[in-house]
Amino acid sequence: MTFQEFISKYDHPGSIVLLLGKRVIPTIDQEKLVRLGELLARSSMYTTFRSGNAPGADYLFSSGVSGVEPKRLEVLVPYTGHRKTLNMAYLNRSLDDLDLTKEPEVVYQSRANRKTSKLVDSYILGNRDNYSMKASFIIRDTLMVIGSNSGIAPATIGLFYDDLDQPMQGGTGHTMKVCESNNIPYFNQEIWFNWID
Repeated sequence: MTFQEFISKYDHPGSIVLLLGKRVIPTIDQEKLVRLGELLARSSMYTTFRSGNAPGADYLFSSGVSGVEPKRLEVLVPYTGHRKTLNMAYLNRSLDDLDLTKEPEVVYQSRANRKTSKLVDSYILGNRDNYSMKASFIIRDTLMVIGSNSGIAPATIGLFYDDLDQPMQGGTGHTMKVCESNNIPYFNQEIWFNWID
């Protein structure tokens, strides 16, 4: 898919593009993530860009978007105050503001991550110790893709920076798998690097 095809297909009212990825980004690639955020924000009119406010890819993508169109940057955080001083979003939403007992699909799809399913159960039961809080990141990642019953819209498409040597691992991998399970298309840098070269 070319960049112009992407804009033609996905820049419409209500469109939400995920801009997410790994926390560790090789120095040689960092500027490319910022440039993609800038290019997307400059070239679109309607799209909302959604991030998780994590260090690395999320931060770099968000830097690019916020430098051009900060009002179209939305961040979903795992808890109130998460990396607050580095949050550039116009619209901030926190998992703390969600009643997860009314979000069975978010909980169900978060439990699909076998490595953290017990943590999710503990978190849902109200445990907020350091161990259980790890689940808030997986739940947030699921929420970013499928949205909520309380008004968070589902994503339209995702653009990810992944570790191509060990693809689809960790939180980024979980988020990509949730996209697949919900028929939400996504691309990694093998596609979008071509848009900025």
